[in-house]
Amino acid sequence: MLGPIFHRELTITPRRSRIYVARTVYALALLILTATVWLLLSGSQNVRDPGDMARFGMLLFSLFAPLQLVLSMFFSAMFTAGNISQEKDRNTLVLLLLTRMSNAELVLGKLAASLLHLGVNLLAGLPVFFMILIFGGVDVSQILRCFAVTLAATVLCGSLAAMIAFWREQTVQAISLTVLILVAWLAFWEAVAAGVLGEAWYGIPASFWAMSFSPWRAILIVSQAFPPTYGTLNAAWTFPCVAAILSCLMAGFTVLRVRAWNPSRATRGVKRVKSEEWRVELNSENPPLHSSLSTLHSPRTVWDNPVLWRETRTYAYGKKAFFVRLAYVLLFLTAVVSMHHTLAAMNFNPYITDPAVVSLAAVTFLPLALLSLVLINAQAVTAITGERDARTLDLLRATDLSPKEIVFGKLGGILWNTREMLLCPLALILYFNFREITTTEITIYLASGFAVLAIFAAMLGVHSGMTYAGSRSAIGVSLGTVFFLFIGVAVCLRMMLAVGDSFQAQIQPFLAIMVGGGLGMYMALGRQNPSPAIALACFGCPFATFYAITALMLNYTLGVFLVLSITYAFTTAAMLIPAIYEFDIAEAGAEGLGD
Repeated sequence: MLGPIFHRELTITPRRSRIYVARTVYALALLILTATVWLLLSGSQNVRDPGDMARFGMLLFSLFAPLQLVLSMFFSAMFTAGNISQEKDRNTLVLLLLTRMSNAELVLGKLAASLLHLGVNLLAGLPVFFMILIFGGVDVSQILRCFAVTLAATVLCGSLAAMIAFWREQTVQAISLTVLILVAWLAFWEAVAAGVLGEAWYGIPASFWAMSFSPWRAILIVSQAFPPTYGTLNAAWTFPCVAAILSCLMAGFTVLRVRAWNPSRATRGVKRVKSEEWRVELNSENPPLHSSLSTLHSPRTVWDNPVLWRETRTYAYGKKAFFVRLAYVLLFLTAVVSMHHTLAAMNFNPYITDPAVVSLAAVTFLPLALLSLVLINAQAVTAITGERDARTLDLLRATDLSPKEIVFGKLGGILWNTREMLLCPLALILYFNFREITTTEITIYLASGFAVLAIFAAMLGVHSGMTYAGSRSAIGVSLGTVFFLFIGVAVCLRMMLAVGDSFQAQIQPFLAIMVGGGLGMYMALGRQNPSPAIALACFGCPFATFYAITALMLNYTLGVFLVLSITYAFTTAAMLIPAIYEFDIAEAGAEGLGD
């Protein structure tokens, strides 16, 4: 059923070696986090009886289960969408359609091949989870339910990404739509769990519906020793069943439609001629020598920087890219309207500092800002990998365009094509100032800091696309770096707050984690062109982000703004300067073909 595609994933040596490395790194990371949490616990309080050990086991499980779920969902969607879109960019999907493989072998083979890395990582993490049984507080059934929910969510996200990737032509459209749908799905069921749409549906509590359809809610329930039940239904097992049904429906629909979607109309060369004058010209007995649409339209003037002109004035990323931006705007408006009605229900007084209002503003702004950074980064990395896969990057390098024109043209096009992702968070910041939730000073800090992070995310994508010859490797490293810097550091802070209040006893383990994270960033970003600036930036970003999150809790707003702005602006310059002067791009050699 999986066919030769899955067999190809298992037999290519570079991929097998990367699977082994990923499995080892993931298991070691879980062990390091286990040792870190133990050092935090033993340094902040005395562990004297089995009850303390059981509480440590429960804490460890409650940290690992959501972290593993988020990692699996995020990377399953990214790897699947990137893997399938890469076949389209390289025009190899058409060759696969010409073979004797059935639709099921093609779709299920690509889906299984894309999820192979994550499946191996889950198996590698299983012994670490069973090790928690030694401490107590967790039983075998909880661990099995945790892995059932995680595996079901991984397959569900992969099936969604596969359906969208086979449907859409451009890589950036596939990745962006997948991320937006996942975020909207999770946000909707969070609203359902909060009772926004009613306390019960058809006699069943709304919280139980959310547990059955949201992987995040399901994993939180799994973390409990005795998950709630409704009749004979157990909330810990309803989500895997629902996810399996949805995955089968999406995979089956993709199998039925894969040859209708591919090859696309543009690939077939079937174009509708809408102009009667053009039809008459084609059907005339003496057609002109130059049969082109330019005879019907006045020629367009190309700017001095043709790369920027192409990125902003043409459909470089497909005509349907508008719907990606529209979906983000609709998600943004939904969040703002929900916040506005919540403030109205709270009888918000702008002259009274209410922690609940500040928390509501943070919960609304931070996910939208992080989503914007992910989408900007995805647009940036696919702007380079798409050129390489389409074999047009060599044409750009063969022209008389300078590296500055190419890089700045790409950056300008990235920021233009993601303008809604830039303007919407800035508009939300201004709304906070208008409602007097934030002062003018804080508004300036937020707007300037977000602008710096957006430019950093764009340059990080360009740098990763130039460094890695394989599209999937470039996308994984670029988005993984954004994930580590913001989600990973937030997880570390969550560990600190959950274990104890003694910062002096906790600083040493977290310094070790920051150093390890900086080393990983340097190995990922400094691979092609290692330099002291890249090394300083890679080791400085985790510390700066960790300081910013902790200092923000102490209301050190100016310090947070200065540290983040200076650190990430320096990192952007460290990646930008070699790009515009050396323009050293990794060639698609053996690694690129194997990827």
